[in-house]
Amino acid sequence: MKTIGVIANCIKPMTLDAVARLAAKAQELGAELVSCDDTPDILDKVERVTREEMHERIDLLVALGGDGTVLRAVRAISGSNCPILGVNIGSLGFMTSVPIEELEDALQCIYEENYSISIRSMMTCQVKRDEVMLQTYEALNDVALGWGLSSRVVTLGVRVNWEEVTSFVCDGLILSTPTGSTGHSLSAGGPILHPEACDFVMSIICPHTLSNRPLVIPDNCEIAVDVLSAPKELLLSADGQGHIHIQEGDRVLVEKSVNVARLIRLPGHSYFDLLRHKLHWRGSNV
Repeated sequence: MKTIGVIANCIKPMTLDAVARLAAKAQELGAELVSCDDTPDILDKVERVTREEMHERIDLLVALGGDGTVLRAVRAISGSNCPILGVNIGSLGFMTSVPIEELEDALQCIYEENYSISIRSMMTCQVKRDEVMLQTYEALNDVALGWGLSSRVVTLGVRVNWEEVTSFVCDGLILSTPTGSTGHSLSAGGPILHPEACDFVMSIICPHTLSNRPLVIPDNCEIAVDVLSAPKELLLSADGQGHIHIQEGDRVLVEKSVNVARLIRLPGHSYFDLLRHKLHWRGSNV
């Protein structure tokens, strides 16, 4: 572990202290710190590099912040085999498995190779208009279509491997990976998938039928969403970041990405323990 990349949420008040602690532990382990974001602005012990340089040099990427910071880290090294350690600064996150209080212990475990890797599947999203490719996105969490400037509903036609599913009169839809099933999809009534499952979830936003239910689809399928009717302009976003305006007649194609995210899992970490804490699950008191 010669070079550690760091991507931090520099807005959080605890970030400076966290980066300083990371720098001190890295020095103890004989590693240097590099970053391609704003982290060097708050601590000069972090070397500023380009995204391409960081992609090539680092052995580990530490994301200091919340789940949004982990998503930024994944985008920064997309296509790399480099593992990512999510360190939580603030409220409990689903992808930031290490609390800030355990930062040094986590780095020591990694240095001693006492950890495992959780492989997380990702999705690619292509937007077409008149058979012309407008944009391509990659997402670890989800692709969401909706939230226009009007309250009027839209009609979306869905096909899986070019087999018709149905058309939905709704406000929009969310296509999520297993990792993203605890995000927007869950808020829309979708199921929770284990993060290492091999499926996608399609959740309809405010469907105009009581019979609608979220749909779990194998991730080796291609999902096509055609905007059949849209009296308003829609917004498509990937992981809440990349976005494009969608209009009637556009087609959105989603399939499994060739890339994956590798999140570090330390000894004693339990995904179900995380669910219990995050979702406030309680057993019977009787």
